[in-house]
Amino acid sequence: MDIRPAATLVLTRDTSEGLQVLLLQRTWEAVFMPGYFVFPGGAVDEQEPLGREHALGPADTEISQTMSVDEGGADYMLAAVRECFEEAGVLLALDEREQPLGSDHPAHGDREAVFRGDMSLADLCRKHRLSIPLDRLAYLGHWVTPPGPPRRFDTRFFVTVAPEGQIASHDGVETIDHLWIDPGAALEEHRNGQRLLGLPTIRTLRVLSSFNTSEALMRYAHANPPESYPDQPWPAVKKSGPVMLEPGAPAYDEAAKLDPEGEGTTRAEIVPGEPVEVAAGVIRLTAPNPGVMTGPGTNTYILGHERYTVLDPGPDDDVHIERILKFTGGVIDQVVVTHTHRDHSPATTALKARTGCRVYGLSAPAGASQDQTFAPDDEPAHGDLIVSEAGILKVIHTPGHASNHICYLLADQGLLFSGDHIMQGSTVVINPPDGDMKAYLEALYDLLAEPVRYIAPAHGFLMGHPEAVIDFLITHRLAREHKVARTLKSLAPVTLKDLTAKAYDDVPAAIHGVAARSALAHLLKLEADGKASQQGDYWSATDSI
Repeated sequence: MDIRPAATLVLTRDTSEGLQVLLLQRTWEAVFMPGYFVFPGGAVDEQEPLGREHALGPADTEISQTMSVDEGGADYMLAAVRECFEEAGVLLALDEREQPLGSDHPAHGDREAVFRGDMSLADLCRKHRLSIPLDRLAYLGHWVTPPGPPRRFDTRFFVTVAPEGQIASHDGVETIDHLWIDPGAALEEHRNGQRLLGLPTIRTLRVLSSFNTSEALMRYAHANPPESYPDQPWPAVKKSGPVMLEPGAPAYDEAAKLDPEGEGTTRAEIVPGEPVEVAAGVIRLTAPNPGVMTGPGTNTYILGHERYTVLDPGPDDDVHIERILKFTGGVIDQVVVTHTHRDHSPATTALKARTGCRVYGLSAPAGASQDQTFAPDDEPAHGDLIVSEAGILKVIHTPGHASNHICYLLADQGLLFSGDHIMQGSTVVINPPDGDMKAYLEALYDLLAEPVRYIAPAHGFLMGHPEAVIDFLITHRLAREHKVARTLKSLAPVTLKDLTAKAYDDVPAAIHGVAARSALAHLLKLEADGKASQQGDYWSATDSI
C-alpha cells in the first residue's frame, strides 16, 4: 500500500478562558476514521509546488531541512493552508497590501472551486493577488499511519494562529461539524467516551494542552521542531537469511534499539529457548508455548548478572524451567509475576522448590484460567519498589485483563514489563467478571504518566514509542465503545447477542461468541459510567448516552 504525503493545520485562538483549537468532525460515511474529530488537513496535491511563487518566508530548502526531507517541505505547508481553506473556510493568506484577509474578502467565494479541485491554491493566489505567509506556520509534529488501516499517510502537522475576523465553518461534505475547544477539555471528553479522537490528534492535543496562549505555543513550536519519524527499512536476520524490516514491523523497534548501527545482527523472529539481551542486565527467554493466545510464546525476563530476578517464569513446562535454571545457574533470589494466568505463573512452584527464591505477586482470583497453585511470599502494593541487580522495579497495579495484574517499570532504563496489559500485534482479552474494561482503560491512562521508553511485553518484541502504543489501545477501545453505545441507543432494549451482531459486524460471525465477552465488558463500563442499564437479558441506554 502506498503511503501518501499529507499535511494538517492546527488553528489556535486566544480567549478569556485560555487557548482553544479548531476541530472538525469527519462524516460517518468516511472510509477512514468515520465520525472522528480531527484538525483540518489532507493529502498533498501534485499542484502544490505551483504555490511556492506566492509564498512568503523561508525557502523550500530551509523548510525541508527543518522537516528532515530532501525537498518539498514547503509543499506540505501549502497543502495544509489549502486543506484548511477547503475544510474549515479559513484562509491563511495576505492581500496585496500584505494584510490578513477578513471574512468578506472575495477569495472566500472560491472555496467551493478549490474544494472541487477546479482551482489550485496557486490559481487562487494569482486571481486575488494573494501571498501565503509560511513564516506564520510552525512545524509541530510528524505521524505515519501504521499498517492496518485502509489508507496510510505520512502526515506533517503545522500550527498557526487563526486570522482574526474569519469565521470557521465545516464543509458539509467531508466534515459535518466543527467546534473551538480547550485542548485539555477535548482530551477529557475523549477519555469519557464523548468524543472520538485519533492517535495523532490525541498526541497533538497533549502538546497543546501545556500552553495557555498562542504566542507561547508558537515560540515553542518554532524552537523545537519534532524529531524525524523512523521511515527507513532496518536490517535483521531470519533463519532464511538477511531481511529488511519496514517501519511498523513487529521487530523493527527492537532491531533499531539493539543494533543502532544497522549491521543486521538482530533476529526478526522470536525463537523459544534462545536468550536475547533486550536491555542492560535483562535477558528475554521465551517459553515453547506458541499459539493463538500466546503468539510466539510467553516471554520470561531474567534480570541480573550474578544473582537473578525472574519475571513471569511462564507455564509449568519442564524444558523451559530447566532453561531458566541453566541460564541462572540456579542462583535466583526472587520471582516476580505480572498475573496468574496459566501461561505466566505456574513455573513459579518448581523454581521456588529448586532455589528457595522469594515470590512476589498478587494471589489468584477465582476462575478456571487462573493458576491457583501460585503462593506469593509478598503481595506488593501499587508504587512499591523491588530491588534487582538490573535496577529497581516499580510496581504498577494495572487491573483490567486480570484483577491481579501488575506491570513492573525498570526505572533507570525506562523499560516497562507490561505482562498481558499491553501485547504486541493484538488487543488483550477483557473477559468479565474478572476482566474489567473501565479498570483497564484507567490503568492505561495511568501508564501515560510513567517515564517509559520501551515496552517489554509478555508476548512479542520490544516496542518503542510507548505513548503511541498506549494511545492506540485507548483509542481502539473507545472507538468500539462508541459503536456499542450507538448500537445500544438505536436498538434498545436489546440482548447481548443481538447487540454484538450489530456492534461487531466488522468481525467474522464465527467469533461473535468471543466478541460478546468484549461487548459485555463495554456494556458494564457504560453501566458504571451511568450510560447503560440492564433488566434481565435486555440492555438499554440512559439519557446521558
